[in-house]
Amino acid sequence: MDPVLIAGFLLLGAVTGFAAGLLGIGGGMLMVPFITLLLGHQHFPAEHVVKVAIATSLTTILFTSISSVRAHARRGAVRWDIARTLAPGIVVGSIAGAQIAAALRGSVLAIGFGAFVALMATRMLIGSRPRAGHALPATAGRLAMGAAIGVVSAIVGAGGGFITVPFLTRANVKIHEAVATSAACGFPIALAGTLGYIYAGWHLDMPAGTLGYIYLPALVSIVATSVLTAPLGAKAAHAMSVERLRKVFAGLLYVLAAYMLWKGLGA
Repeated sequence: MDPVLIAGFLLLGAVTGFAAGLLGIGGGMLMVPFITLLLGHQHFPAEHVVKVAIATSLTTILFTSISSVRAHARRGAVRWDIARTLAPGIVVGSIAGAQIAAALRGSVLAIGFGAFVALMATRMLIGSRPRAGHALPATAGRLAMGAAIGVVSAIVGAGGGFITVPFLTRANVKIHEAVATSAACGFPIALAGTLGYIYAGWHLDMPAGTLGYIYLPALVSIVATSVLTAPLGAKAAHAMSVERLRKVFAGLLYVLAAYMLWKGLGA
């Protein structure tokens, strides 16, 4: 195993963990482009490298979501009644999303991810206020929404907060409860998506160190450092101008989005 590659993954985990704690964003938007970049220099099959990056990013949420959910649950902020009704749809959607991503061409997936990151950067730059709307839908509606959250999250390798939080706040769920409930939904998204990506890549001829589409050395390295730096980022958020940092980070996301679009277009 290339020690320089492992060092790169360790550094990536440290940076994404700190950014997640500081700005409250998911690390997938950083992880996927950089994992793609690092593996691209390791002679990974070009058709699979973006899929491996997304699958590995999604799997890290299995570990990082646990501490977040525990912290929210201790404060009584998680709406378990909502999470339980979203979860079945999330599980089905996440498994399906992994199969959809595996069936797409790597270039199409890269372009889609680049567009997603650009959208998230724009939302971060201009900001948005929660808007009250209607009440939560009935059980069938929650199952359908959970499925939609799962599909999109599995395709982009994220925890679903970018959909779940606006959905809940517009249904008159308090913002801190929406964030906490979204964090609780991150675990089933990651678990089902991980199993989906393992299944989708199980019979492929992949490089050593992969489990399906998941690259284990990257997973272990990123998790090892991100769980250490996320609390540091959360602590630093109270002493820094986070709004100014959000604008800087949004600029970085635009650069990463451009890289993924460039990668997908085959430049």
